[in-house]
Amino acid sequence: MTVPDPPARTQSAAALPTLLGVMFINLLGFGIVVPLLPFYAKSFEAPAWQIALIFSAYSIGAFFGEPFWGRLSDRVGRKPILVSTVAGNCLCYLALAFAPNVYMAFGVRLIGGLASGNGAVIQGYIADVTPPEERTQRMSYLGAAYNLGFIVGPALGGLLAHPSAGHAGFRLPLLVASGLSALCATGLALFLRESRKRTARFSARPSRFAALGTALSDPTVSRLMLVTFLGGAVFMGIESIFGLWTQARFHWGPHQVGTAFAITGVVAALSQLFVTGPLSRRFSEPAMLSAGMALTAICTALQPLSTGGLTVVPLLAVAAFGQSIAWPNVSALISRNVSWEHQGQFLGLNNATGALARVVGPLCAGLIFSNLGADVPFIVAGLAVVPAIFLARSTRVGEEPVEAQLSAGE
Repeated sequence: MTVPDPPARTQSAAALPTLLGVMFINLLGFGIVVPLLPFYAKSFEAPAWQIALIFSAYSIGAFFGEPFWGRLSDRVGRKPILVSTVAGNCLCYLALAFAPNVYMAFGVRLIGGLASGNGAVIQGYIADVTPPEERTQRMSYLGAAYNLGFIVGPALGGLLAHPSAGHAGFRLPLLVASGLSALCATGLALFLRESRKRTARFSARPSRFAALGTALSDPTVSRLMLVTFLGGAVFMGIESIFGLWTQARFHWGPHQVGTAFAITGVVAALSQLFVTGPLSRRFSEPAMLSAGMALTAICTALQPLSTGGLTVVPLLAVAAFGQSIAWPNVSALISRNVSWEHQGQFLGLNNATGALARVVGPLCAGLIFSNLGADVPFIVAGLAVVPAIFLARSTRVGEEPVEAQLSAGE
């Protein structure tokens, strides 16, 4: 059985650039704020555990936001959800600039993560207006915008922040992030055309728990969600302890670590712009997802053998290349294996799995680093990705789509 085509789709020439702008602004704001958070929190004289809470609040919010917004966008349309979530993010950056204490900052970050959990809505829009065979290419453009935002954001945040001025020294970068989100929301309202029309069939929606049960019971979607969790936890875990590891092994400082991440970000962005789509069309999405996971596993496990920057950076860059050719295929495969009416909901569940991985991965990597040794997280991470290779390889393309044959009360 194949996934049924949706009703006539509408789109405009400005749709894809506008959506890429949303993703770029999301990650630009995220990138501006994240490197400054430890210093921002210290301006409140916050202890380490409160700083960690502020860090994790964003991912916790995204964990709940992704399936919620994805499901709601299936029902009311993509555009109103995108406009409202980006506008909400704008207000959260503004509130963070004037937060009076660390507890208010935590609450704002939590709500900001909830608002920023609109990746499934963007992916759903692209799936709505893109033929199945072109979806990986379009999803890879989103990944490139993601990486570019995370490259530019930290540099811009560092340029605009003035820690010597205390808490007020962090207002300018936060106000800039708020202004960019406002600009993005305006662009969405003016230039984005709704991608799906409300029909009578939308009156019956599967409940959140019913949809989760359906996703976990479907062999294709459940495999893809497990790949998302394993791959995401590994990569984010390694990223979280990379600075500590390079300091312990090679006495690197922030400059060397920042340069290494900038290089890998450029590699990932270029790969997703020019390589991911053509490779997936030639070799199939499951094959490239599996290959990307294999590259990640090999390069991560080999990292403890590094002797310096000439080996550390290439291994990190190739692992990032593996991730960049893998992740767009996950979203494309999910969209091809579920009913078009429920794409936002199932993409949201997968993105929530990724958000959970961003919480679990760094926690596990930090515990292993502290208790078992500096090199052990890389070995464990390499081994943890191995099941994802085989799970990805066994995924099928749109043969038995999840029709979500559930009523709202089920």
